[in-house]
Amino acid sequence: MGELIEETRPGRRMDGGMRAAGIALVVLGAAVAGVVAVTTPWQALSGAREVRPDPARDFTAAQIDRAAAFDSAVSLPAYLSLAVTLVVAGVFILTSFGAWAVDRLRGPWWLRVPLGVLVLSAVSLLLKWPLGMWYETRLRAYGLSTQDWAAWSADRLKGFAVQVVTTAIMIFAVVWLARRFRARWWIPASIGAFVFTVAVSFVYPIVVEPLFNEFRPMPAGPLRADLIAMAARDGVPVKDVLVADASRRTTALNAYVSGFGATRRIVVYDTLLRAPEKEVELVVAHELGHAKRGDVLYGTLVGALGAAAGACLLFLVAGAPSLRRRARVPSVGDPRAVGLLLGLMAVATVLSGPAENVVSRAVEARADLHALDLTRDPATFVAMQRRLAVTNLSDLSPDALEYILYASHPTPPQRIALARFWARQNGLPEP
Repeated sequence: MGELIEETRPGRRMDGGMRAAGIALVVLGAAVAGVVAVTTPWQALSGAREVRPDPARDFTAAQIDRAAAFDSAVSLPAYLSLAVTLVVAGVFILTSFGAWAVDRLRGPWWLRVPLGVLVLSAVSLLLKWPLGMWYETRLRAYGLSTQDWAAWSADRLKGFAVQVVTTAIMIFAVVWLARRFRARWWIPASIGAFVFTVAVSFVYPIVVEPLFNEFRPMPAGPLRADLIAMAARDGVPVKDVLVADASRRTTALNAYVSGFGATRRIVVYDTLLRAPEKEVELVVAHELGHAKRGDVLYGTLVGALGAAAGACLLFLVAGAPSLRRRARVPSVGDPRAVGLLLGLMAVATVLSGPAENVVSRAVEARADLHALDLTRDPATFVAMQRRLAVTNLSDLSPDALEYILYASHPTPPQRIALARFWARQNGLPEP
């Protein structure tokens, strides 16, 4: 008990720290809101409203029914997994279970903190494992997964390991700073959260992504030459385009851009190379739009500001005496605070998701417009969206809750409607 740090005694120092953290939270929150409001391309989706999205115009009744059936098949395990996340977080926040579990561990505080993160995170992993298997069986039933159970389990465990390492670093830093600075730990925590978010975004492509896929340069040939030439014409410096061996995991088609600066990379799934070359070019043109606009860097900086604000909010919430009494946590600087911190971070992640999706949909629509401006080929764009939607079994008409919680991109009918509006505006035949 000698290592405990008691923060519950009243005093001007703690009250002053709460007030200062509250002011910093308001300032950082206003900065995030202001940056998002000013820099997000809200008008990008307006074109889709001019042409009504209509799944029946571009997809057969059988395709619409199959997409709806797949959505019904995976919705229940997905919602149950989300419910487990929230219930476990609630138990960690509102009960003494987390403190009890960490108290069973032995060793100095600096060892018990990462061990506590591992043990408590494993609780959630084990509870959600059957739901993950259920979801995977649905993917296999609809032909979207090519994995066996050994490969699926390995990927899931690798994802868990990455999550535990990053979370343990964050929570270890919070506990150490709370022990070191007590009423002012939110100051270095905010700075550290900002720096850590930027660092993770920078190293993710070269440290984490290779854990799940192998990458190789796109083979020399007409397609690679056309893509490099298109990037040069677009003014986006791209030394190479990488191909990921996604086919060992999925039949879905995809491409993405990640990292920035020296780690920026445009990656296409090897499954996408089975599509016509013109469609592949349009997908890469979309990714060039992200690269040209610096969307990854922009998202990282906004996320870093949000993380700094989150550190202030964590200080205010986790420092509330009533909450700590309920969780049986003497102080945030005590290793028994691990469960409380894990629960609060999980809730914050879930609650921030819908706002992130709103911004993401607008950014993705802008990248679609960039691809159309660059290729001036709305007919192939529409064909490509049809292929992606049918192959990936995309939800063509998500309900409001699904759209809010999960839709980081406009729906395929919205993207097709945007292309038709673009064609009208540019005097081209409407596909």
